[in-house]
Amino acid sequence: MHLIGSVIRPPSEADSILLQVTLGCSHNACAFCGAYAGKPFRVVPEAEVDEALAYVREHGPPSRRVFLCDGDAMVLSTDRLTRLLTRIRERLPSVTRVSTYANARSLRPKSVEELTTLRGLGLHTLYMGLETGDQETLSAMNKADTVADIVAAGQKVRRAGLRLSVTVLLGLAGAARSRIHAERTGRALSEMDPHQAAALTLMLVPGTPLHADFAAGRFQLPDAPGMLAELSALLSHTHLSRGLFLANHASNFLPLSLRLPRDREKALARIDQALAGRVPLRPDRLRAL
Repeated sequence: MHLIGSVIRPPSEADSILLQVTLGCSHNACAFCGAYAGKPFRVVPEAEVDEALAYVREHGPPSRRVFLCDGDAMVLSTDRLTRLLTRIRERLPSVTRVSTYANARSLRPKSVEELTTLRGLGLHTLYMGLETGDQETLSAMNKADTVADIVAAGQKVRRAGLRLSVTVLLGLAGAARSRIHAERTGRALSEMDPHQAAALTLMLVPGTPLHADFAAGRFQLPDAPGMLAELSALLSHTHLSRGLFLANHASNFLPLSLRLPRDREKALARIDQALAGRVPLRPDRLRAL
């Protein structure tokens, strides 16, 4: 199956069938993100999606999971998503779960009842980027939604019975606002109460506005100890009813995977050990997006 341009998917969707139903991102203006640079947003016609499904049925790798690409599949109408999920069930009967990225703007017009209907047709997990719970930082990054919008959308996803995975970015507020960013992000995550939260570490991408700010001296990226201190503050302020907290992405200095609230104190102790030099950090040369 031919995929157009570079395709981004969560690490946990590594074994999923990738089905492009949109191209690019409908916002594509976040200051830190270069994922869809040079890839104008458009909705893939249904006929092309049908051709891709036919190809997967005939030639594709066996998988029980489908991930809808690119960055904004939930921008599709509920009717279009209903037809899509129905076709996936009909043509790929072995598939048991369908997941995709989502944002507050695309979720806003969809009711809890609509999302519940989509869940009944196979929609399973929505991945949302909170990035930060600090509105000042979020505005500076030119994110399309407010913190309140993102929190409300995540709560709607939970009410619909869908699995919610939320990503945040260590270092996004720079060194000066690091602590505020960490504490407010922890509080926002707690309000969303996702099934999974993932903390990635900001890596500046050439060609993005944030990289230009860094090169001009307008943005100071926290160093490794600063990132660890931020992670500690974030974790201290994140209170999930029950969920997985991951900081094991290739961008992170200290890989962590824990269950909240069970493993919080053990993880905080490990961060303290790393700050004291008793636990080795991942070298910069091995870190990646």
